[in-house]
Amino acid sequence: MRRARRRASPGRLVGSRAFLDHTRWALRLAWETGPGLALGLVAATLARAVVPVGLALVLRGLFDALAPPAGGAPARPLGGWLVLGAALAFLQIGSALGAKYLARRLQDEVNIRVNTDILEHAGRLDLATFEDPRFLDVLDRAHHNAAGHVMQVLTGGLSAAANLLQLVSFVAAVAVIEPVVLPAVALVGAPYLWVQGRLARAAHARERDRTTRRRWTRYFVRCLTSPQTLAETRLLDLGPLLMERFRRIMAEFRDADRGLLRRRLVAGAAFASLSVAACFLLLWRVVSRVGAGTLTLGDLALFGAAALRIGTLIEETTGSLAASLERVLHVADLREFLAVRPRMTTVGTGRLAAPRGAVTLEDVWFTYPGQGTPALASVSLEVRPGELVALVGENGAGKSTLAKLVARLYDPDRGRVLIDGVDARTLTLADLYRLIAVVTQQPARYEASAGDNIAYGDWRRLLGDGALVEEAARGAAVHDLLKSLPLGYDTMIGRMFGDHDLSGGQWQRIAIARALARDAVLLVLDEPTTALDVRAETDLFAHLRELARGRTTLLISHRFTGALAADRVVCLAAGRVLDQGSHQELLGRCPPYAELYALHQRLRAEPA
Repeated sequence: MRRARRRASPGRLVGSRAFLDHTRWALRLAWETGPGLALGLVAATLARAVVPVGLALVLRGLFDALAPPAGGAPARPLGGWLVLGAALAFLQIGSALGAKYLARRLQDEVNIRVNTDILEHAGRLDLATFEDPRFLDVLDRAHHNAAGHVMQVLTGGLSAAANLLQLVSFVAAVAVIEPVVLPAVALVGAPYLWVQGRLARAAHARERDRTTRRRWTRYFVRCLTSPQTLAETRLLDLGPLLMERFRRIMAEFRDADRGLLRRRLVAGAAFASLSVAACFLLLWRVVSRVGAGTLTLGDLALFGAAALRIGTLIEETTGSLAASLERVLHVADLREFLAVRPRMTTVGTGRLAAPRGAVTLEDVWFTYPGQGTPALASVSLEVRPGELVALVGENGAGKSTLAKLVARLYDPDRGRVLIDGVDARTLTLADLYRLIAVVTQQPARYEASAGDNIAYGDWRRLLGDGALVEEAARGAAVHDLLKSLPLGYDTMIGRMFGDHDLSGGQWQRIAIARALARDAVLLVLDEPTTALDVRAETDLFAHLRELARGRTTLLISHRFTGALAADRVVCLAAGRVLDQGSHQELLGRCPPYAELYALHQRLRAEPA
């Protein structure tokens, strides 16, 4: 898809030029994925297309051999026609089986390529892109049977081409017998093709318009079936409410589909009536000419077989073209996704030769997409290499946002974030991310072994190195827990594929071990103790300096135990830095900080 992507143009399909562009893109993609398979599929499909006409001509030859026209040439041997007919029958069977085999092989290859490219492209997009619900609709449309749509453009196009070839062959064969066939086919087929094209566009527009509601239905299903939400959903008795909302959306889809199905039924019935009427009117003319002696019984046999087949071919060709049009519209949705570019537009190329972990924010402003109030406003801050800095403030003060900007999950709207004096936007993301270890407020729970959950912190270095994994686990005080599991570090944890799950606090300690496992100079701990009990929290902060040894550390915590262990405390409010200094200094000169600390002490002093 690399070559094809450069020429992709986003947006919905409009007009014949866009139709041809998207069709060429899909066909080129299938060809580049498996040229041998695609060529074989084309050959097998075209072979199938010519066989019916050949069999009809064999039938004519047999009739004329049995009953040659008066004064005509002597009858040819029947054996020759029968041998030719048998050969064509074997060709039809072989090409059908070959086409099915090659199509499935090519589908598997295209499926791997398209879905891999979707994931690779998603990996190049930044976090802000995935937080935009409009993009999630684009992603959902692209992911919906993307490989199938690409393949169906090829197979549907080949089917339409094969049917069209058969149609032209049959019409050419019988037009010699009855020339009126040509205008009859045009008068019946052209309107039907136009109607089917309109219905295909309507079907795609309907699917596109219901993307958001489809995501809602999947959300309701998750709420009713996911272990993460099921307990609270049951306790709140939300099941009937969510099921009713699910049913309402699905009923809307059903009613809309009924209307489209009725239109297709009416169009199909009208076409069938016209084609049957035209077929038998023309057949009546041919029978009359046979009776008059101007045509032979072989001509009648050929025309009878061909006339019935022509009506079917018009319907199949029209259906294939309409289906291909709808699939091409879905391919346009895939290309729309592949044309999305990251919001962090600066692509860095630099690297730090000897990173030390110094962090500087210079007049940084940042507003989340869709929000009117800045999450950070004119923030300037300097963190020295190896320093442990605690970020303190109420909810919404901007602490986590500041950490995300330092980790370059977002770029500031204004100002700069410097790592060792170098603008983070000039560094490659891969190099920057190697310098940083992060524990988020809701760390990931990977469905993997306990050891792999830690090794994922630096999987290229740690997978298979049990000693380093165990060292990180000891640092996060989770080694004894993991050793006690049935298979120790090899125990699968998580309920999706394993039989063992951990508590929230235990998962958080694994996340801390995962961060410690990284060979990083900058450690960001965003509320690392939210799921820990008092003993575990106290133990973590007692060893915090040892755990962060040699790393610059940003600690975000509502609990002041971390602030007491920090070299410096930065107090934020409403996205701005109010003051910074030691814990004792801020108690004396920063009233909001002193107020928060007093409240914290009062809550700790209250009896349980």
